[in-house]
Amino acid sequence: MSLKGVGARKQLSDIVRQAEQAASLPKVLGPLSIVFMGIGAIIGAGIFVLTGTAAALYAGPAVILSFVLAGIACAFVGLCYAELAAMMPVAGSTYTYTYASLGQLAAWLVGWNLILEYSIGGAAVAVGWSGYLDGTLALIGINLSPRLTNSTGTVVTLADGSSATAIANLPAVAIVAVLTLLLVGGTRESARVNNLMVALKLSVILAFIGFGVFYVSAANWQPFVPPNDGTFGVFGWSGVLHGATVVFITYIGFDSVSNCAQEARNPQRDMPIGIIGALSLSTILYILVAAVLVGSVPYRDLNVAAPVGLAVERMGIGWLALLIQLGALIGITTAILVLLYGQSRIFAAMAKDGLMPPLFGAIHPKLKTPWMSQILIGIVVATFAAATPIETLSELVGVGTLFSFVLVCAAVVRLRSLEPKAPRPFRVPGAPWVPLLGMLSCLGLMVGLSPVTWVRFIVWMAIGLAVYFAYGRSRATARLAD
Repeated sequence: MSLKGVGARKQLSDIVRQAEQAASLPKVLGPLSIVFMGIGAIIGAGIFVLTGTAAALYAGPAVILSFVLAGIACAFVGLCYAELAAMMPVAGSTYTYTYASLGQLAAWLVGWNLILEYSIGGAAVAVGWSGYLDGTLALIGINLSPRLTNSTGTVVTLADGSSATAIANLPAVAIVAVLTLLLVGGTRESARVNNLMVALKLSVILAFIGFGVFYVSAANWQPFVPPNDGTFGVFGWSGVLHGATVVFITYIGFDSVSNCAQEARNPQRDMPIGIIGALSLSTILYILVAAVLVGSVPYRDLNVAAPVGLAVERMGIGWLALLIQLGALIGITTAILVLLYGQSRIFAAMAKDGLMPPLFGAIHPKLKTPWMSQILIGIVVATFAAATPIETLSELVGVGTLFSFVLVCAAVVRLRSLEPKAPRPFRVPGAPWVPLLGMLSCLGLMVGLSPVTWVRFIVWMAIGLAVYFAYGRSRATARLAD
């Protein structure tokens, strides 16, 4: 079997020239829209769902530290993204950066793992959205059958106390379908809807922090790091690390921002602003929300579909409970929207290079969106959302994302060596140490993953290699550098 092309790089000059000549995707996004796209993806299921899951099952009140650890890793990686996005203002994100620095096979593996990050991540967030929809409707007296709001095969308790098996999570399917149609309709329209929803979401989060701080009890923070129960990753400091890997999904929004580059009006300036701005604001809000949440409700009670809603319920502020539920729905909606958007842009970039079938790169002549890719992604995401629990989905997203982030940091170091004179509108400070710290941080978080997640990851990688050698390698069309 020939390995020709496997380690060859895509020409950086070709990438930049294609970006300058590209007319298929209109440049309609300004810096505010890009920041809001990032916040839209970052502040979603994590802040409203996974905070409670990670606290109850893994880290206890020290979930606050889990967010800090994940945030530190993302700060290093985010700076690397900012340099690469300003340097290569094209759709494709990590995939494109890796192709230019580490070669074709590495780029393919990154693109393959980004399916876990975006598609499976979108499914995980959709499952969280379904939980909050159920809670919101219950507040106004509408109760959906648990057989239609839980993953396929889940044993649920019906209203009469009997047990049954869930059919599928239909609300999760419905929200994916609606947002897929919105994205097919156009980027400008999607961005406007996203900006409005992000503004509403931030208002609700600030209201939760502002009112909730008066209900915090220091007793709920004790013990801050619950003792390990003998199982790696279940409380103790290994639990804090495991919690960081679980909540890591909440930070992937800045990666989604990099997919906006080809549609940004001034990507060299706007992309660093968008990535760093979204990451900084979101990290502060995550830590504050986590502190209020575990301070107002005993951490063992937080393993529910809507933990923030539970906290407000126990505070006894009726009007705020409904507002939080609605805000969570809006917030999680924006996260799904941006993840679906990001996956279609990566597939379009891979299709342009011949590593994916051409239909994934087809642009609608009137709507100017990768419509076929967007529809197929919507179908896949809806299928996973219908049938898979959020805990399984979130860990799969974490391992794929961390792998991709390690290669992004490596890409900065490699390109500094290969293309030292290439224009860099934004430069990572402290290179190569900051990129190396980013790599080490991500590898450290990967250590906290459960063994079964590693098995799934290895199987996924093996499937990806088989697809590459059977299809992508022989059809790659990019002009390669040595």
